[in-house]
Amino acid sequence: MFENFTFENPQFFWLFLILPLAIAWFIWKRNKQQAELKISNLKGFKISSSWLTKLRPLLFVFRLIALSLIITALARPRTVDVSTKTKTTKGIDIVMAIDVSASMLAKDLRPNRLEALKEVAAEFIKDRPNDRIGLVVYAGESFTKTPITSDKSIVLGSMKDVRYDNVLENGTAIGMGLATSVNRLKDSKAKSKVIILLTDGSNNAGFIDPKIASELAVEYGIKTYTIGLGTNGMALAPVAILPNGSFQYGRVKVEIDEELLKEIAKSTGGKYFRATNNKKLEQIYQEIDKLEKTDVEEFKFYNYEEKFRILVLLAGLLIFIEFLLRYTLFRSFI
Repeated sequence: MFENFTFENPQFFWLFLILPLAIAWFIWKRNKQQAELKISNLKGFKISSSWLTKLRPLLFVFRLIALSLIITALARPRTVDVSTKTKTTKGIDIVMAIDVSASMLAKDLRPNRLEALKEVAAEFIKDRPNDRIGLVVYAGESFTKTPITSDKSIVLGSMKDVRYDNVLENGTAIGMGLATSVNRLKDSKAKSKVIILLTDGSNNAGFIDPKIASELAVEYGIKTYTIGLGTNGMALAPVAILPNGSFQYGRVKVEIDEELLKEIAKSTGGKYFRATNNKKLEQIYQEIDKLEKTDVEEFKFYNYEEKFRILVLLAGLLIFIEFLLRYTLFRSFI
């Protein structure tokens, strides 16, 4: 109830120190004004007490209350209603290029590389409410899963549907994935254009050289963050397809072309990361989130409603009542 109640000039509350002095002065003055008569016996006197005499201190009480109201009014009590409005001044367009080759089903990340990526990438998307995001998937070839859009529900739905299938030619066409991502961003008018390219292998398919694709990214001012996904050494990965259509798994050496990924990142002004487990992958996306921040302006609007006027009116009313009683009903007792 009082969370938006403030005082503009709270220093005036120091004036409340006057009240104890005023009370002491009133008591002292009252004792000085009372006459004393010493007699040996009260027998024969009829003691009567007028109710007006008992109510006389009420005049001083009115004055104290009026003074308290005036001091509070000087402190300027008021309520404040604060409203905020945010404005994204400069947005970032991001394309996430995801390797969906069969090796992404390797189980060195839980439950596998692709599902671990989808979970972390979904959180990254949710944390970018002011940016436009698109998805590109690639294996032996590439295509746009989702054009850049500010509708996060569409992007999250598409991310959920990302999976390995036989539609794309098997292999890892890093150059194709990067070139398709550049094509989605080249006409963007955003302040910053970013590609997050993730792979667990080396370029062994496609007809576009990764270095040519990275030169295109440089030409269009597109920064590229590259992520190598996979543990060091051996990993349990698909090695064959069984007659029932499921995969047969075996121990396979993890081979990531880190030199290529580092070169792509460096030439475009980005950064290379290596994710060897779920925790590391999560940390990488958190770091990219910090590196690529959208400028957001926040405007605050303050609406003040002054409350001192009612206190002044009440104080004036009490002073008037005191003045009226002092010179009418209590006149003979002053």
